[in-house]
Amino acid sequence: MEEYPTGFRFHPTEEELISFYLHNQLHGLKQDKLHRVIPVLDIFDTEPWNLPQLAGELCREDREQWFFFAPIQEREARGGRPSRSMATGYWKGTGSPGYVYSSDNKVIGVKKSMVFYVGKPPTGRKTQWKLNEYRAIELLPTNPHSTSRNISIPELRREFTLCRVYVVSGRSRAFDLRRPEAVAGETTIQGGDGAASKEGGCGGSGCGDASSSGVVAANAGSSHQWEAASLEVPIWDWEKLDWL
Repeated sequence: MEEYPTGFRFHPTEEELISFYLHNQLHGLKQDKLHRVIPVLDIFDTEPWNLPQLAGELCREDREQWFFFAPIQEREARGGRPSRSMATGYWKGTGSPGYVYSSDNKVIGVKKSMVFYVGKPPTGRKTQWKLNEYRAIELLPTNPHSTSRNISIPELRREFTLCRVYVVSGRSRAFDLRRPEAVAGETTIQGGDGAASKEGGCGGSGCGDASSSGVVAANAGSSHQWEAASLEVPIWDWEKLDWL
């Protein structure tokens, strides 16, 4: 991740957030450079209006959205439900968790949306602060000596989530104002000016260093061959995905 020029805007797609940024964090790769863009922070112990000043140094001046890696909470690691409340308020889930797809229509993660409420549940006051929490799905290789059919097992990674925090302002944001041809198709990350995305790229300088496309391609080739359409039953307990 090189030094970006004045005017750089960090507008990654959901595929890029999971396939490049979250996967690198989960596997302990590119940590120093990665955290200049997306730092590690227990955001569920921090009021949302204090989060912008804690964003990565390369994205701290952004006025529209901020990104963080949230480590697994101790209570969740012990098998409990994660806490989404603090002294001033709480994050409340909205809707059901949804799949996140790659550009070649493979399921690569799940997404949960939340809204921040000031006060105590259930009488809290809804605010304009919103959060999208992403978790990665990886395929675990089966035992090659097993007599059963050789099918990779999808696993929902819990060590870190990637959180996108933003404020609902009622007006169009920069990453919503994209050319129609940029929305039409989405590809894996390409270095330099070759990036193309469905939800907006990372500006003219791309989303990372020149090796980022290779990392994404490797991930797509080795871990993202599972198609949601092939599932007959859910791969997780939906109750455990109600991350409140």
